[in-house]
Amino acid sequence: MADTLDTLPAGRWAAIRAVTHSQRQRLLELGFIPGTIVRAVQISPLGDPVAYEVLDAVIALRRCDARCVHITVL
Repeated sequence: MADTLDTLPAGRWAAIRAVTHSQRQRLLELGFIPGTIVRAVQISPLGDPVAYEVLDAVIALRRCDARCVHITVL
C-alpha cells in the first residue's frame, strides 16, 4: 500500500512522489510538487486539517486532499 501525505505523523519528513487529484493543479501551485520535501508540522486537535511545511511555507490541507499526495517517508 502506498503512503500518502495524510498518514505522515507530525514532525516526520517525506518526499512527494506524485499528486493525483481533481485539484492537482491547485496542489502543485501550493508547492506540493513531486520531488519536494515536506514535513507534517501540526495536526489539529480534531485531526483535520493538518499543517505541512513545504517550500519554506506552512500550508494547511484537509485530510481528503492530503490523501491524494503520494509520498516516500524519509
